[in-house]
Amino acid sequence: MKPTSPAPPVSDMSPAEFRKHGYAVIDWIADYLDAPEKWPVLSAVRPGDVRRALPPSPPERGESMDEILGDFQRLIVPATTHWNHPAFMAYFANSSTAAGVLGEALTAALNVNAMLWRTSPAATELEFLTLDWLRQMLGLPEGLFGEIADTASSNTLYALAAAREMRPELRIREEGMSGRADLPKVVIYCSEEAHSSVDKAVMTLGLGLESLRKIPTDSALRMDATALAAAVENDRRAGRVPLAIVATVGTTSTTAIDPVPAIAEICEEHGIWLHVDASYGGTAAILPEMRHVLDGCDRADSLVVNPHKWLFTPMDCSVMYTRRPDLLKRAFQHIPDYLVVSEGEGVANLMDYGVALGRRFRALKLWFVIRNFGVEGLRSMIREHIRIARRLGEWIDNDPELERMAEVTFSTVVFRHRPPGIGGRELDDHNSRTLAKVVAGREVYLSHTRVRGSYALRIAIGNIHTTEAHVQRALELVKEAAGARR
Repeated sequence: MKPTSPAPPVSDMSPAEFRKHGYAVIDWIADYLDAPEKWPVLSAVRPGDVRRALPPSPPERGESMDEILGDFQRLIVPATTHWNHPAFMAYFANSSTAAGVLGEALTAALNVNAMLWRTSPAATELEFLTLDWLRQMLGLPEGLFGEIADTASSNTLYALAAAREMRPELRIREEGMSGRADLPKVVIYCSEEAHSSVDKAVMTLGLGLESLRKIPTDSALRMDATALAAAVENDRRAGRVPLAIVATVGTTSTTAIDPVPAIAEICEEHGIWLHVDASYGGTAAILPEMRHVLDGCDRADSLVVNPHKWLFTPMDCSVMYTRRPDLLKRAFQHIPDYLVVSEGEGVANLMDYGVALGRRFRALKLWFVIRNFGVEGLRSMIREHIRIARRLGEWIDNDPELERMAEVTFSTVVFRHRPPGIGGRELDDHNSRTLAKVVAGREVYLSHTRVRGSYALRIAIGNIHTTEAHVQRALELVKEAAGARR
C-alpha cells in the first residue's frame, strides 16, 4: 500500500480575492465612519451573549471571507460599544479618522517589528520625526527624546522605572529589591486625583503601595504644592528617598491641572524626577490660546500625551517625551547576542527604551493624521470641542436644578442634578439612578466620578462627529431621567 501523500499547504488568498474583500471592507468602513450613529452607542447584549453565538471550537477547515465578514456584521458590530459614535461622551471620548484607519491598515500590511533600526529604518526614523512634529505643535522645547507606547499606563511605568536610575547607588538594576536590608524606602508622590496607573506602576515596579504618597488637593482639585513640599521634607528626615513626583495636566475625574511650575521647583531642589501625565489635557496645547496648560512642563523629566485620546488617532498611540533618554535606556536596555548590530552609537534602537521587544509601527497612523488634517485642521476640531464644553457649562450654571462640580478647563464637564430638598447619600443615589436610566436608553453614553466624595456625572467631548446638538440632547436626557426618578 502506497503511503498517503500529505496535503499541500494552503496559501493566502489571491490578489483578486484580496481586492474583492478589501474593497468590501473599505466600503463598510467608509459608511461606518460617515454615519456611526446609525448604531446605538451601547449594545443590548448581555454578558456571554457573543461567546454563546459563536462556535466553541475553531474551524478545522478554512471558511470563506464572505462568511467571516457576514458574522462580523451580524454578531460583532451589534455587540460593540461604539466609541466612534457622536453620543459617546463617557471617560475620555476618542474617535477614528479615515486617515488614521488607512495608516493603521498599512501598518498591518507592512507588519514590521521596529525593535532595531535595522529591522525597520522607516518605522524608527518616522517615529522620531513625527514626535518632533508633535513636540513643536505642543510648544515643548527642543532636544526631547520621544517614543510611542500603547497607553499612558505603560509610559508612566517606564518613566518611574527611569526615575529609579537617577539613584544608581541603590543598584536596583543589578541587585533588585528583594531581601535587601540595605535598601532605603523610596517614595513616589502624586495627587489624590491622579490616575490609577500610578498605583499600578508602583505595584509593578515592586515599590509597593505603601511607597505611594497621595497628596491632598486645593479648592480647584489641584495638587497642593505646600502639602507636597511638607511630605517630601518629612520623608527625607525619616531617611526615605523621594524618587519621583507625578503631576497631572487634566485629571481623570475633573480635568484639573496641577501646579507644575511649583512642583518642578520642589523636584529641582531635592533631585526628584518629575513626570507629567498630560495624556488627555496636553493635546489642548496645540491651540495658541491653550499653550499655558503645559506651563512648567519644559522642566519635567518626562511627559506623556495620548494622540489616541484627543488627536483623532486610532487606538493605541501614547507618546512619552523625556529629557533623560540615557536613564530610560539604562532602565530597560538588555541586548542578547542575537540582537547585537553594527550601526553604531548614533543610531537609536527603540527596543532599548521600554519592556517590549516587539514594537508596532504606530507612528505611521499619527503621521497620516497630522498630514491629512494639518495643524490648523486639528486645532479647529479641538477648539470647537472646548467651545461646546463651555457652552454646556453655561447651560448647567443657568439651570437651578443642575450643579457644576468642577471648572470647565478642557472639553469635559462634571456636574450633577440637584433638585431641592435632598442631599448627602440620597443625592448621590439620585444621580446614580439618573445615570443608569440614561445609559439604559442606549442613546448616549455618559460616565460618572466622585468629586470630594460626591457622586457626579461627566460629559466628555472628544469625538470628531460630536456637535453642540448632540451635547444638548445628552443634557436633555439627563434632566428627563432625573425628573422621572423624583
